[in-house]
Amino acid sequence: MVVWIRTWQLGVKSLLLYPMRSMLTVLGIFIGVASVIWLMAIGEGISLKAQEQIASLGAHNIIVRTIKPANPEMVTMGRRPIPTFGLKREDYEKIRDTIPSITASMPVREIRRSFARGPYEVDGRLVGTTPLYVEMSQIEIDRGTFITDVHERNASLHCVLSAAVAERLFPAEDPIGKTIRIQGNQNDPGFPYQVIGVAKPRGATASIGGSFAGQDFTYDVYIPFSTLWSQMRGTVITRRGGNFEGEVVELSQMTLQVGDRKDVKETAEIIKDTLERGRKNREDFAVVVPLELLEQAETTRIMFNVFMGLIAAISLLVGGIGIMNIMLATVTERTREIGIRRALGAKQGDIIRQFLVETVALSMVGGAVGVLVGLSCRPVTIYVMDIVKTRMPEVIAALPEIVQDIQPVIVWISIPLAFSVAVIIGVIFGLYPAYRAAMMDPIEALRHE
Repeated sequence: MVVWIRTWQLGVKSLLLYPMRSMLTVLGIFIGVASVIWLMAIGEGISLKAQEQIASLGAHNIIVRTIKPANPEMVTMGRRPIPTFGLKREDYEKIRDTIPSITASMPVREIRRSFARGPYEVDGRLVGTTPLYVEMSQIEIDRGTFITDVHERNASLHCVLSAAVAERLFPAEDPIGKTIRIQGNQNDPGFPYQVIGVAKPRGATASIGGSFAGQDFTYDVYIPFSTLWSQMRGTVITRRGGNFEGEVVELSQMTLQVGDRKDVKETAEIIKDTLERGRKNREDFAVVVPLELLEQAETTRIMFNVFMGLIAAISLLVGGIGIMNIMLATVTERTREIGIRRALGAKQGDIIRQFLVETVALSMVGGAVGVLVGLSCRPVTIYVMDIVKTRMPEVIAALPEIVQDIQPVIVWISIPLAFSVAVIIGVIFGLYPAYRAAMMDPIEALRHE
């Protein structure tokens, strides 16, 4: 034990004789360890953000969306042909009533509309849905209440506003109990709806593959599905600035909840087969299973972290090569010292131990500093992103949304892993210089000038 203590003392003193060289040697290990922690933290932050967006769709849910096909069927309205496509109410009712594994279901119809109140007006998305929308789409209510079964049953003219719509239409007063008008066309007086609730702000969701487009909830107004259906019956006609637009779409989406998670994938296949059977156009809908997406995202996250870790490990390897080069130069400089120690009775094992202690000390110091810098990843990244957002907003706007709001998450296993690898690399790359020092002929070493 005393021998090891003296060896460490001598090793530290030897390193302090050349502080600049020791510091530059430590720098390689420090950069490698910090790179491992930083890259894995950034990768984890991006992956978790993607998983959160997928999880918000619900692991027990199956989402069926209407997609406008390239060549939709056309129907004549007046003297104008308009496209008809997508999910029908009969599709929804057939699936809801015939598949026993489905425990809850929700139809949704989304239409672009204008919302007005006195001199204030805002364009947004009118969403016809049921009370289950709060649970299945994870909408949080800030004030008032959401649509209830009574509103749905009576097809009442009540609505719930998103936070942004409430702020635009009611900048200086509480909207609860007030009335807004929902207009379809210019100069359309619209229908009066009483506000019963205001939702909390919610960020947009990213698109998932080609089957699920991103959704922006910023300017939403929610009304009972029965109310929307009684007014439009799926036919939407819009006239703006002399332009005529129309479509016949009964449902924009249906969200189906399965009781047991293990039945989700099987139920999704049954739904797909049911919709495809006897359907003329099989390209006007898409079935999205968040559970499958979550599993894929988890696998991708693991692979991404491993890949990022391997890239960062290259820096550690370079640091190890730097240690070996410095220690080889040190052996040459200390040849006479080695010869004197051997002449005084030091064994080859003592020489090897001496130089290994120095390489391990360099690796441990570099690893410790790298860990400290690595732990600063989250606050430094957030601070830098805030500066870039303030001074170069156009650069941030060009980035994907998932990167704009990146918040690194430290992968705690990366800390002991990076530190251990740094020490191991120090030992491995220090063995050859230590062995070379130990194999010197004491007499030749004493003659060295």
